Amino acid sequence: MKKLRQKFERFCYRNQRIGIPNLMLYIVIGNAIVYLMSEFANNDILLLALCFDRGLILKGEVWRLFTCVFTTVFGYGNILFVAISLFCFFSLGSAIENRWGTFRFNLFYFTGLFLMEAFVIIFGSLYPLPPYSFYDMGSYLNFSLFIAYATLYPDTHFLLLFIIPVKAWIFALFYLARTLIDVLGTSFSIFPLNLFPLVTLANYFLFFGKDVLNLIPISWQANARRLFRGKKSKKGGPKVVPFPTAGSYEATTASVKAPYNHKCTICGRTDVSHPDLEFRYCSRCKGFHCYCEEHINNHTHIES
Repeated sequence: MKKLRQKFERFCYRNQRIGIPNLMLYIVIGNAIVYLMSEFANNDILLLALCFDRGLILKGEVWRLFTCVFTTVFGYGNILFVAISLFCFFSLGSAIENRWGTFRFNLFYFTGLFLMEAFVIIFGSLYPLPPYSFYDMGSYLNFSLFIAYATLYPDTHFLLLFIIPVKAWIFALFYLARTLIDVLGTSFSIFPLNLFPLVTLANYFLFFGKDVLNLIPISWQANARRLFRGKKSKKGGPKVVPFPTAGSYEATTASVKAPYNHKCTICGRTDVSHPDLEFRYCSRCKGFHCYCEEHINNHTHIES
């Protein structure tokens, strides 16, 4: 599985310029145009012509599979909140695209969209009324961008109520917990319709894999490993026999030896905090600069 993931990342890197550049810019502009035209006309004619509708799609109106991405903010309230939301989604999407490249970001966004649409088309008939409006689908899809951003940049601060700084990983964990509550709660009481919130995050887990652990602080991960290793050693690990004359030697070496062998120049992860990661040294950077497997092919080369 690890080799397959590495091949996928290399494939995305080689084709990173393929796709629709600045995808979120077009989606945000499209949402703004549809929203403003509907507000000025004071009706939902344009909205209803573009939104996701399972019954009409099955009757041949397949353009709704694509145009529904332009109707994702109609459940957000007044125009000020819509403007703030569109700006946030544009910023998040642009940051992810700059990190991943055009091809991988396009694949991530449309994979999430089509997984949701396929789920609703297959299982939507189990409920007499459509349980997932285009508002719900758009909201889940846009929040998958936030989870992806928080995984790539977990220490970024967001202002809660425009005042309180909160790190991105805290918001992401809160959203994941809320998603779990949606699955176990009564919002969607009919199985398998209650699994819809998980389907909306399927593209996230598909693209990130074990990188979802980035949402957990490194200190927490290190403490968990230390606790696990301690319990493992108590259950029958190798017995440590102290050597009485080795104290001065250990003190001397411990003062000069770094607590790790490899450390990524970009994210700061080490072979101690992330023992499963592979680390490489870039031949194009001036000097000896180490990078993890995520950044070895995706970083700005150091010239001096």
